[in-house]
Amino acid sequence: MDKPLKTPPPYPVASVDHALRAAAILQLEGGSTVSQIAERLGVARSTAHRILAMLVYRDFAVQDEDRLYRAGPVLELAAHSQSLVSRLRAAAMPHLHQVVGLLDETANLTVRTGGTVRFIASVECRQALRVGSREGMVFPAHRTTAGLLLLADLPDEELDELYAPERRDHPADGPDLARLRTEVKRLRRNGFAVNKERSERGLIAVGVPVRDQDGTALAGLSVSMPSVRYDPHRLPSLVTALNATARALADDLAERR
Repeated sequence: MDKPLKTPPPYPVASVDHALRAAAILQLEGGSTVSQIAERLGVARSTAHRILAMLVYRDFAVQDEDRLYRAGPVLELAAHSQSLVSRLRAAAMPHLHQVVGLLDETANLTVRTGGTVRFIASVECRQALRVGSREGMVFPAHRTTAGLLLLADLPDEELDELYAPERRDHPADGPDLARLRTEVKRLRRNGFAVNKERSERGLIAVGVPVRDQDGTALAGLSVSMPSVRYDPHRLPSLVTALNATARALADDLAERR
């Protein structure tokens, strides 16, 4: 089994976490007010203002004439990518909240860029022992539930090209291609993925793809939970709930177009 990549630090620094989450929100969503950032982070407006002021000072953010904060030069995405991410996230948030209300586990929406995936939306459940928000975090695609599903949507030749040795900056960190081919074939048959501690120790995630009207996988929808709470007998109901939500999200995306 691959070595888990990320483990929460034993002594997290709340101020740093707030700043990083605020930067991710600006990068993914295009613009927010001080009040919106304060609400999302669960902090006072004065605290949110200080965080944003520092992000502006370091060029991670800018403030426009409407007093909205946006991603600065350090974080700026291409306009088309920002538009797609913003549209996906806006459509997904109500559905993620519904999934959390139904399953009482943290829900996520993830997109792929090359060999990596980014969590563009995350809603935490209310259980005391829970998986925290992954919003804004980036992982190798082959180590995540949604990433594996999105890789499985690629034709075999594109998958081989993506992981060709000459294209990887760090070949040692890449997947075993033969093993990955076998895995994605299984995922294509099943239509869902289960990630048992491949991305983080003590975490299990179950996910399904979100497809557009042409059947192309746009994103991965998943729920994450502590491994001690995962019950394999619950898997069919988890997949059924996620598939229903993925279809509803796809319908909403089609209407927004």
